[in-house]
Amino acid sequence: MKKQLVGLLVAGAINSSGAYAASSITDALTQGKVSADFRLRYETVDQDNALKDADALTLRSRLGYTTGSYEGFSGKLEVEDVRIVGGIGDYTVGPTGHNPGVFSVIADPEVTEVDQGYMQYKNDMVTAKLGRQVITYDGHRFVGHVGWRQDRQTYDALSLKASPIKDLALNYSYIDQRNRIFAEAADIDSKDHLINASYKTPIGKLTGYAYLLEVDNNTDNALDTIGVSLKGATKVGGNKLMYTLEYAAQESESGATEFDADYYFLEGGLELADMTFMLGYEVLGSDNGAYGFATPLATLHKFNGWADQFLGTPAQGLVDTYISINGKALGGKWKVVYHDFSADENTATIDDLGSEVDLLFAKKFSKNYSAGVKYASYSAGDVAAGKVDADKLWLWVGAKF
Repeated sequence: MKKQLVGLLVAGAINSSGAYAASSITDALTQGKVSADFRLRYETVDQDNALKDADALTLRSRLGYTTGSYEGFSGKLEVEDVRIVGGIGDYTVGPTGHNPGVFSVIADPEVTEVDQGYMQYKNDMVTAKLGRQVITYDGHRFVGHVGWRQDRQTYDALSLKASPIKDLALNYSYIDQRNRIFAEAADIDSKDHLINASYKTPIGKLTGYAYLLEVDNNTDNALDTIGVSLKGATKVGGNKLMYTLEYAAQESESGATEFDADYYFLEGGLELADMTFMLGYEVLGSDNGAYGFATPLATLHKFNGWADQFLGTPAQGLVDTYISINGKALGGKWKVVYHDFSADENTATIDDLGSEVDLLFAKKFSKNYSAGVKYASYSAGDVAAGKVDADKLWLWVGAKF
């Protein structure tokens, strides 16, 4: 589904209501909902390399309309716009040709585009969507919308969700275009099949998944990931104990080249009063130092440090051992995270991949307004790993209606 089809899909969602009764279009419109979401953000990047420091002040505006439902059918159209404000745009977005190779990267290009546009059918058991849409699974680790960036990631897809019995959720999506965060400059035609099934057990949510990805570029390629996870929580002496265990196996094929890599994730946490302590161990494995486990559809900023030094897994793999503490103060929420990075497959020159400290404070004002500050400081490890010290700072305000 390309841009032209997206518009037809939304129009079809509204017009399809009229196929039942003449008054259905009016009913759908009067029961519809208009939405608006604005975020003004300042971001600065300082890296210890030859690139100039980057500064960006951008406004993301997202306007949407969701029709009312008629016989289970509805439609949604949402438009997104990102603009540089006050001429503060000294940053690089390579794929779009904005100051290539001059400044550090801030991946927020100026763009106006259809963010979502889909038809939906929903009843008590099944939800089906056809068109441009947000798709996320299991905390965004493998499939996400990259909502931290101003131009978020969406997909042109058919998605199905079914709950045939209590506590069982079945999900399937077929994606034929990945609308990435670089306006339209780096969108990818694909033939992706996403399968995700979960069941709530007495000890936690058990999930199995198969993400079978293929870039539609007339070459033989595949990135297949199959995994299972268990995520749960229990009470211990009046406090909440949380735990997650996950394993996945990945096979990558490109022409005659094949690689295999494994993924492991262990996390435990304890909630005490208004503070939560988390300890995690994540391994994105390596195939003998030649290939690193990949998650190309993930909300990558959420994982392995906010400085975004590991948006692509090194060929030596990545081991991320971290501890985080979060809580409440001054009517808002704060968080502190420390990461220690190392290679999964050590070489003579690459072992230590650095460390990072992340800080966050965010606050909501009534139900419509929010503001926050966020800071990430990455300290490079082995020089041969190609990383340098990097500091990033964000300040933002938002309004949502």
